Amino acid sequence: MNALPSHGQAPSDVCLLLEGTYPYVSGGVSAWVHDLIKAQSHLTFDIVAIVPDHAERKRVYEVPPNVRSVSHVALNALPPGAPGQTPGDEVIRDIAQRFAAFIRSGGLSELTALAAIVAPLRGVLGQQQLLNSPSAFRALSAIYEEMMPDASFLHFFWSWRALSSAFFAAMLAPLPPSRVYHAISTGYAGLMAARGRIEMGRPALLTEHGIYTNERRIEVALAEWLHDPGVSHLGLEKASRDLKDLWTDAFTAFSRAIYQVADQIITLYRGNQDMQIADGAPVARLSIIPNGVDYARFSRLTRPATPRPPTVALIGRVVPIKDIKTYLRAVAMAKSRIPHLRALVMGPDDEDPDYARECRELAAHLGLGDTLSFTGRVKLDDYLPHIDLNVLTSVSEAQPLVLLEVGAAGIASIATDVGSCAEIILGKPDETPALGRGGAIVPLASPLAVADAMCELLMNPARLAAAGQAMRERVLRHYNKPQCDAAYRGLYETHRRAPWQPILEPVAGMVMRGAG
Repeated sequence: MNALPSHGQAPSDVCLLLEGTYPYVSGGVSAWVHDLIKAQSHLTFDIVAIVPDHAERKRVYEVPPNVRSVSHVALNALPPGAPGQTPGDEVIRDIAQRFAAFIRSGGLSELTALAAIVAPLRGVLGQQQLLNSPSAFRALSAIYEEMMPDASFLHFFWSWRALSSAFFAAMLAPLPPSRVYHAISTGYAGLMAARGRIEMGRPALLTEHGIYTNERRIEVALAEWLHDPGVSHLGLEKASRDLKDLWTDAFTAFSRAIYQVADQIITLYRGNQDMQIADGAPVARLSIIPNGVDYARFSRLTRPATPRPPTVALIGRVVPIKDIKTYLRAVAMAKSRIPHLRALVMGPDDEDPDYARECRELAAHLGLGDTLSFTGRVKLDDYLPHIDLNVLTSVSEAQPLVLLEVGAAGIASIATDVGSCAEIILGKPDETPALGRGGAIVPLASPLAVADAMCELLMNPARLAAAGQAMRERVLRHYNKPQCDAAYRGLYETHRRAPWQPILEPVAGMVMRGAG
């Protein structure tokens, strides 16, 4: 089928599917999305922002003029459903059973079968039919007996409702007609991109910065609210599946579906691909496009000739994942060896006010009042000429833009061994010619290791300068933004011209009955 289907409006060139990020949240992924849209100014974009609820949100980015629309999908707010209309018991039971099969071990085929039932009922199905009806309760009870009879029914009930609400919010939401559906994570964004391929017959692209499924597994493992006080066992081995397994299986199924349907699966560095393959991504469709920064902009920043105290900076949001507290403790340790040290924390502190307050209190407790400043959100260009060393103490990262931005400015970095930090700072094993170390890699949550690395570099100007030059050259060769922009331009041009080929065959003959 090569003809353009009629959707009531002309399709955009690209529909970006974004979960918990642009244009409402600042950070590396949001900045990347903003730059991606600006760099492809010849294309039109629709944005689907997947958010937790319908609360009013303030944009922290002004979307470029080539963005045609910004729509929202609230995961905890299913549409109410058509009043007075409900499918028969067998339809609701079939939907629930297919959803359970998808969670247990499913992928694209199970998702397609489920979409074939749900798509014709879009506008009818909603919270009343899928969650609040007697049919839905009977279906849930049967699934409980099949999947998790040893768990607390009450806890299973609420977990199932939460999972169903979010999943069907993503399945029932309007999907803007577009020539390419591009998800910037798996999860619910990936589900909606898979819908674009299944229902609209358009190519689906996936870019993963961090591995969403891995991040959700960690969150689920640590989630106290998922404690299940069901049957207790004295054995050494886990006796049965619990609610954490249910959530983990769901996120794994979401990833598996988009991996199976995506025309191209892109990530930032080789280490991520191992996790993608483990979750079912086909090797033939994997590719790497690294983050890119505006080398020309940052490389032309000039340092003032006037003397200044040695200055270190942590550039990032003041949130726990950045582990600001390790940085503060390291600054306090380094200050004992470099008394005139100056330190900065550069980034917004309004995302987690409690953590920001704790960090300020810790800085005061460590006696850093004359040494350290919290700058809030700043323009990097104004500060980088006055910084000698960048520090990143994060407990999780993918490919941090900040390492590349400061590197382009000739500034060395110290970073924890997460994501691609090591290959950015030390170079890939096959780097030819080898450019040398661009700073240091340190263990997680080790203030002493960070302080030692700070002092080693700051107290050896020649080594510090060589590290800065290595970073500058590495960014120019491998992470220059025009190269990355060209790679995405090529992807979009190839896939937006593909023929329209829906793979969905809706189920016919649905029986509807009145609520009475």
